[in-house]
Amino acid sequence: MEINWVLETDVFPDKHQRLIESAQKQGHNVFTWQDRWWKDRSWPSLGGFTIFHGSLNNADRIRREQPWSPGAFCNGEQFLCSHWYPHAAAWLVHPCWVRATLREFVEDPAFFLETIGSPTSFFARPDSPLKPFSGRVLRTEGLSLASFDYGFYHEDKDLPIILTPVQTIGEEYRFVISEQTIITASSYEAETRKETAHTIPQAFLSRAQEIASQLPAPEPLYVLDLCAVAGEIKLLEINPFSGADLYGCDRDAIVRCVEGIAKREESF
Repeated sequence: MEINWVLETDVFPDKHQRLIESAQKQGHNVFTWQDRWWKDRSWPSLGGFTIFHGSLNNADRIRREQPWSPGAFCNGEQFLCSHWYPHAAAWLVHPCWVRATLREFVEDPAFFLETIGSPTSFFARPDSPLKPFSGRVLRTEGLSLASFDYGFYHEDKDLPIILTPVQTIGEEYRFVISEQTIITASSYEAETRKETAHTIPQAFLSRAQEIASQLPAPEPLYVLDLCAVAGEIKLLEINPFSGADLYGCDRDAIVRCVEGIAKREESF
């Protein structure tokens, strides 16, 4: 089966060089994504199994609008926090959380914050995995729509958001998951969003496998992030593969996994 990778090479620090080399070594085709394709509709006609990796917004749009199959592993509905949080309560980094729209929360923050203990400081993030604004710690004083980048990065007053107590996060690890199994993993530094050379502790590997085997899989391939909180290992988030930084993950293992997914889909 022909397998095509469409890579947005200017999104990640290594310009996708490791993924390109791994894909080509396996005999897969590699294409460089061009944003102008949206304007002039000149994207290549690709048969077989075609998978995109790059920015979240392009991954989402490709999945919804492109005729490529599958196009991208970026099913936004499956990665809504409000969708998967209830299934992950036993491992979730947040001891409690509440969902609101941006407009609702700014108009009456006390009403929603009461659900999570009425803190004076809280963590807010979009419900959506597409992250129209970055997660942040805020205080109740002086809240406005602009506190959530309204008018800067988005114009949606009814944007669903998630509110949780503030947590102090320790080391973080990313795992690539398929078929309820860890394919590869990497440590990373949250502030710089860069991979590190830290060895992944067995306790984190065991917890990631526990979660992968029990959490309903949102897609055939996705990423799962664990973190340390007060000496415990917690599930930070899950994200679509096609828009996720792979950090130091083994690209050869990922390419072999995608080939396996393609062969399984071909057999149906």
